[in-house]
Amino acid sequence: MGEEFRKNRFLQGLLICLVGLWILTAIDPFNRRDWLLENLLVFIYGGLLIATYRRFAFSNLSYGLFAVFLSLHLVGAHYTYSETPFGFWLQDTLDLSRNHYDRIVHFSFGLLIAYPFHELLLRAACVRRSWSYLLVMVTVLGFSGFYEALEGIVAMIVSPELGAAYLGTQGDEWDAQKDTALAFAGAVIAMAVTWWLDRPPRHA
Repeated sequence: MGEEFRKNRFLQGLLICLVGLWILTAIDPFNRRDWLLENLLVFIYGGLLIATYRRFAFSNLSYGLFAVFLSLHLVGAHYTYSETPFGFWLQDTLDLSRNHYDRIVHFSFGLLIAYPFHELLLRAACVRRSWSYLLVMVTVLGFSGFYEALEGIVAMIVSPELGAAYLGTQGDEWDAQKDTALAFAGAVIAMAVTWWLDRPPRHA
């Protein structure tokens, strides 16, 4: 990754933690074939971040947000989302009708990945700051919808018999729409906070 990476202790630490977590979650997963399917996107997006580092390096904040999201995903991939223990604990504690860990991760996609999108649009696409907040929310909505469609296609092509475990619908026919709406809600919150912090200071 070059000289910048060798000097960035924070990024080195993140990478070590993620690789360590990936190794831990690769040990005896709940369903090995589902784990492999879930990790396809980790390999693709992780590879993209590494391959584009020299051309476009995100801020440490963005890489930290990426790391948190990937950590949530790795845990979900290990257990399969519908069998994650934290989701069952939440279900029992709040008397919910299902394991909502997958919903937490979809909401986290919007909440955590919106800021890196914002950074990318400002620095690489040179979008006007006043438009950037709305465009990020639309981008997250588009990516989330695309992911839901891609997820279904991958399940049908690669391993149709794993469809229910991989998609994690838990019998909810509106699961994809709810997941997309939660990602959008997360992006709205993230951009509201970003807009608030970006406001010019008021002079007394």
